Amino acid sequence: MTVRDILLAPHPTLKRRAEPVVAVDDAVAKLMADMLDTMYAAPGIGLAAPQIGVLRRVLVLDVAAKGAPPDPMKMANPTVLWRSEETATREEGCLSLPEQYAEVTRPARVRIGYLDETGSARELEADGLLATCVQHEIDHLDGILFTDHLSALKRGIVMRKLAKWKKANDAA
Repeated sequence: MTVRDILLAPHPTLKRRAEPVVAVDDAVAKLMADMLDTMYAAPGIGLAAPQIGVLRRVLVLDVAAKGAPPDPMKMANPTVLWRSEETATREEGCLSLPEQYAEVTRPARVRIGYLDETGSARELEADGLLATCVQHEIDHLDGILFTDHLSALKRGIVMRKLAKWKKANDAA
């Protein structure tokens, strides 16, 4: 398919709420395929449509272990149906904030309802890396970046580091 450009923070589109998908049609299926190609090329483990400038509630992810065969997931209109009271803290990064990482605390387990690439309603129970990744990507659909879960001080540090990274890469 097509590898698309990934928007970098603080692009305003990344802070906007995405619109629901009315139906998973050929255009949405192509969007999902393009998103997977873009995510794999980056490389990353998750990508939400707003990160490529498309304000639709679509995300893709693949948390297969290194060396394991790909295990891509494509979701339209994902919704958190349940979240555990127990939390887990993991280091998160983001394709829209290259080379920036921080510890983020989220629910340890979630149940997600969504439409798959065929338009079929599905549910997913997730824990570990998958739970973190799917919550991170759903946040993107709501205009939330992982840095929004940090203190103002830590968020400022990450954003300054990102600005330096952009400047260095624009000069290269």
